[in-house]
Amino acid sequence: MKSIHNKAYQQLLSLLRSKRLDRGITQEELASRLGVGQGIVSKIETHERRLDLIELREICLALGISFPEFVMEFDYNLTQEENHENEKD
Repeated sequence: MKSIHNKAYQQLLSLLRSKRLDRGITQEELASRLGVGQGIVSKIETHERRLDLIELREICLALGISFPEFVMEFDYNLTQEENHENEKD
């Protein structure tokens, strides 16, 4: 269940990355805002390093996005995909 290759986890990171890019924030800038090296952000986005809930919240805050709204959007997207997959069956 903790695999970084889990489909839902990959969707989470994809949404997080798209939020960063939508705001025109580089990995270096995000890393600076978080007080970490750019390599940490890269490893998160390339699924080499797993995020915990606290880190996800910190990233949302650093990106200037609402953590609850991010989670709701992620859950909505995930639910839509699950519903779509169930329709195929």
